[in-house]
Parts: sequence; structure tokens; C-alpha cells
Amino acid sequence: MSNWLAATGKWGGIFVVIALVIALLKQIIGFIGFMTAVIKIGIVLVFVVLLIGVGLLVIKNLKSSTPKED
Repeated sequence: MSNWLAATGKWGGIFVVIALVIALLKQIIGFIGFMTAVIKIGIVLVFVVLLIGVGLLVIKNLKSSTPKED
């Protein structure tokens, strides 16, 4: 009986280590997916801010270049 418990303990330990590695890899993959989503959203926000800035500069330039009536 003790041989059975020793074998079960050894294989159980190996299976637990494998399960922990799989769980860790799943968490790492999820974290990488989250970080790529954050980076994509950041890039989109930077482009939106740049487009708004360029639009404001164009409007400012158009307002200042129109001749003023006296």
C-alpha cells in the first residue's frame, strides 16, 4: 500500500506542476492580450488628438488669414 501512495504522490506532484505551468501560461497570454489592447487604444487616442490639433490649427489659420472689414 505504501508503494501505491508513493507512486501517487510522485505522479500527483508532477501533474500539479504541469497544471501550475499551464495556469501561469494562460495568465501570461491574457496579460499580453490586455497590454496589446491598451497599446492599440493608446495609439488610436494619439492619432485622434493629432487630428484634432491639426484641425484646430487649420481653423485658426483660416480665421487669421481672412481679411478684416473696416
